[in-house]
Amino acid sequence: MRILFVGDVVGDMGMAMIHEYLPQLKRDLKPQVTIVNGENSTPVGRGISYKIYKQLLKDGADVVTMGNHTWDNAELFEFIDDAKRLVRPVNFPGKTPGQGWTKVKVNQQTLAVVNIQGRVFMNQLVDDPFATMADLVPELDTPFVFVDFHGEVTSEKRAFAMRFTGDVSAVVGTHTHVQTSDAQVLDHQTAFLTEVGMTGPADSILGMQADSVITRFENQRPARYTVQTQGPGLLSGCVIDLNDQTGHARSIRSILISPQHPYQS
Repeated sequence: MRILFVGDVVGDMGMAMIHEYLPQLKRDLKPQVTIVNGENSTPVGRGISYKIYKQLLKDGADVVTMGNHTWDNAELFEFIDDAKRLVRPVNFPGKTPGQGWTKVKVNQQTLAVVNIQGRVFMNQLVDDPFATMADLVPELDTPFVFVDFHGEVTSEKRAFAMRFTGDVSAVVGTHTHVQTSDAQVLDHQTAFLTEVGMTGPADSILGMQADSVITRFENQRPARYTVQTQGPGLLSGCVIDLNDQTGHARSIRSILISPQHPYQS
């Protein structure tokens, strides 16, 4: 089983990169399942809308994952319970709308896609991701499990991946928007990448216009962040191959399309 995962789509430029490159990536890589993180996909870079959710599916996503900006666009409350291919963090409080995981049928196998959020340096009170996942693994009832771990801290992401090595097929980090270079298979079982990176404006600071971010650092005062809408784009992702019998990872490699790394099919 081959999984293609594309990191946090930021604003209109991120959506444009998805529209241009995701069909090409699917044609060339031939994944059985394509997952896209869409928590920053609105024009203002916060949350998701129904129109954008449907466009991501149209462009080739099988599942859309979220994160700490899940509720930033209130429109989501109107459709999340009907959005069967959208998952928000599973460790949000128990009565939260929506779902924290879903399943995708791939030939004779079933892949569970889980979205979970870290707690270190995050501004939301979520349940313990370790305890939540420990309880969830038996419920998933499949050896094919992909986890989008939405978190701030490298050590928390890696600790989670090592704790669940052998229990899940892959743990890939999102949220910090800068791709790390540590793609690996832990103990010949679980694919891991600390941070998959973002899909959006290349000439930016994590997708935002540089001036406002620099002002905040220099002057230590609040500044309104605005999504960068000009210049070149980038797309960050990874491709993971799983053993069709065991669900264990065979390989993981990063994908980066940027001005410095043009796409070559």
